[in-house]
Amino acid sequence: MNSWMSKFMQDSVSPIMEQLMLFHDHAMMIVMMITVMVGYIIITIFMNKLTSRLMLENQTIELIWTLMPALTLIFIALPSLRILYLIEESLKPILTIKVIGHQWYWSYEYSDFNEIEFESYMMPSNNLGLSDFRLLDTDNRMIIPFNTMIRILTSSSDVIHSWTIPSVGIKIDASPGRINQGNMIVNRPGIFFGQCSEICGSNHSFMPISMESVNMKSFMNWINKK
Repeated sequence: MNSWMSKFMQDSVSPIMEQLMLFHDHAMMIVMMITVMVGYIIITIFMNKLTSRLMLENQTIELIWTLMPALTLIFIALPSLRILYLIEESLKPILTIKVIGHQWYWSYEYSDFNEIEFESYMMPSNNLGLSDFRLLDTDNRMIIPFNTMIRILTSSSDVIHSWTIPSVGIKIDASPGRINQGNMIVNRPGIFFGQCSEICGSNHSFMPISMESVNMKSFMNWINKK
């Protein structure tokens, strides 16, 4: 599954994203079954000569083609509702980070610690190192500990933004005048990238998100240096 899904999605780094990828497979299998069945019926109709000008109704076939779509929607809806419930579930977060969208950069506030806040701008191309990613790396990364439940609070100082990291399976709108909440847990160390997913102006594509996941000891060392 990983080799197949890597062509369409980033590698999962959170339990929620793993569930979303499994649901994608589940939905695609249903779509393929419907496509094959409808294609077979169309070909059969074109190739046979079975006609009846006297047949006006067939209660059995009408019952079947009414129940089958209903059952199909149920098989899609139930797993979808389960994942939506898991995404919204808040399980006593250990760390809270407030993310504020600006035109066109992000700022981060670690609410559990005193005076830890910083701004994160896209790294200019002429300052990139050999291991940096063009249009994705930032001058200040959001540092989090892995295997830790984290609450993300988003807001905006101007227009609507959207804080999104695909590999984590998180996407939260940042709206001016209100605070939205999301939860995430990253299960391995690494550097993960995202971008604003709401068209917020002329430099919309130049406000990337970079997040680094480290162990708890490294995270506390980073906090103490701030």
